[in-house]
Amino acid sequence: MDQAVGHQVSCGLLVRAGRVLLVHRSPTKPSHPNVWDLPGGHRQPGESGRQALVRELREELNVAISPPAGSAVHTRRDGGLFVEVWRIDDWDGDVVNAAPDEHDEIAWFSVDEANTLDLADRDYPALFARMLP
Repeated sequence: MDQAVGHQVSCGLLVRAGRVLLVHRSPTKPSHPNVWDLPGGHRQPGESGRQALVRELREELNVAISPPAGSAVHTRRDGGLFVEVWRIDDWDGDVVNAAPDEHDEIAWFSVDEANTLDLADRDYPALFARMLP
């Protein structure tokens, strides 16, 4: 990973029955408040993107996943930010909002429904269209 990147973020695109799980970022969040986003978060020092994703989904949604194989389905570098998105089709546990201080709501959306929302990333509509039937 490029040392010039200040923030490295790993996100999960959880898919079930043609719908994607999105989390609504709390209006009190200093970065990207009050928008819909994919669950995930910043890597900790020494942590790989896959390891961060496993940890973040456990912390935010109370689900267990195996580290994803292959490559991320989407990456974006924007100044000092590097974001990678991994598609997740299987997990253990029921998805719940285990981080209510970070997200005030979580919900499943079809591609059409998701595209009507105020999304955290301009690349999400194209990603949803590519990844969901």
